[in-house]
Amino acid sequence: MTIPTSNSSESRLGKNLSGCRAVVMGLGLHGGGVGVAQYLADQGAVVTVTDLRDEAALAPSLAALAGLPLRYVLGRHEDADFRRADLVVRNPAVPLDSPYLAVARDAGARVEMESSLFVAACPSAYIAGITGTKGKTTTTVLLSQMLAAAGCDVVTAGNLRVSMLRQLGEITAETRVVLELSSWQLEAFVPHRYSPPLAVVTNLLPDHLNRYAGMDDYAAAKEINVRYQDSAGVAVLNKENGYTRQMGERAPGALVWFSGQDAIPGADAHPIAGGHQRENLAAASAAARVWGADDAAIASVVKDFRGVPHRQELVREWRGIRFINDTTATMPAATVACIEAIREPKVLLLGGADKQLDFAGLAAALEAQRDAIRGIVLLEGSATDRLAAALTLPAAGRFGGLEPALAQAVALARAGDAVILSPACASFGMFQHEFERGDAFRAWVNDLPE
Repeated sequence: MTIPTSNSSESRLGKNLSGCRAVVMGLGLHGGGVGVAQYLADQGAVVTVTDLRDEAALAPSLAALAGLPLRYVLGRHEDADFRRADLVVRNPAVPLDSPYLAVARDAGARVEMESSLFVAACPSAYIAGITGTKGKTTTTVLLSQMLAAAGCDVVTAGNLRVSMLRQLGEITAETRVVLELSSWQLEAFVPHRYSPPLAVVTNLLPDHLNRYAGMDDYAAAKEINVRYQDSAGVAVLNKENGYTRQMGERAPGALVWFSGQDAIPGADAHPIAGGHQRENLAAASAAARVWGADDAAIASVVKDFRGVPHRQELVREWRGIRFINDTTATMPAATVACIEAIREPKVLLLGGADKQLDFAGLAAALEAQRDAIRGIVLLEGSATDRLAAALTLPAAGRFGGLEPALAQAVALARAGDAVILSPACASFGMFQHEFERGDAFRAWVNDLPE
């Protein structure tokens, strides 16, 4: 198979940004907005950074930009900034139908995202895009490690809190670039009719239905990863998922299918917990082979792989209780996968912000494990009323903070149990994002006295 590479980035997006009046819409706290602002300033653009959050909330990002010639409009957006702009770079959290973006477009501005700016500037044509509802971070990390084990120069960036644009200096023409891409980041490729030449879709499950009109709308956003490939592109797709099978019927390039039933080099030496993790290993192995990694390189990664932070992460064993941080389980299906993988008696911390998802499947999975559920502790949030109403098992309390919820969970747990943060909900309200929630969980657990 010919190794898939991108066509010329020059044809996708012009690069000359000197003197351009640019607006960074949404600085955020994950590093992408910081990377965009730095990149635009370095390119000689006249940059305004605007965010609905105030200076206090954005303090870490503002500190990272100290000393750069940037103008800030914080705590609000102003129409005039968008009316004057030549270029607006929107944060992934900014919806496409934002009225401020409409003002910018009506005034003739180009609207981009970090992902499209990166693809235009990237000196390597070897770009892999990893997307899906669950498993994309783990698959991204695994693929990068497998390619490195095969002797490739690899750069990893994207939705795993690593700015793409800040990695440009590390990339040569031969670098294999592995990007984790959310559905929102993929939206930026549509005007340029671009898809990464190597595209992986791990699965499609209900998620973000507060942002999309329904599953078909959400699936269409994920399919951007494949839709604009040419005949030399390769799509690596999950043959066990109905939505990805449909993508395969429409894919313009070559197809490589994977499933959790695949033989995985090195898997015999690695205790794999849960079918979801086996699917991640299979997806990464299939993609690594497309770019020339052999079974020895793949096996060397698989046998030593112990997961990534915030995803069924064992934080500590304390007095016979295992504490598991699965904060990125922001949807019911992810929590179901977690409780099915971790079979010992368990105390679960559930609840948080609403994404308009159905909790019936989670409730059924918990009922099926009734004898293994030591207790359920609820975290307050906009989804928690609906979650509580769906559950057939009683909760042992609702708490407006993580610390009292954890104290209750520990009181319920016994030696041999697991205390699991796998909320099935987003974190907004109580925390800035799910990673802050996971960090708080980890810090509290590590502070428990011996």
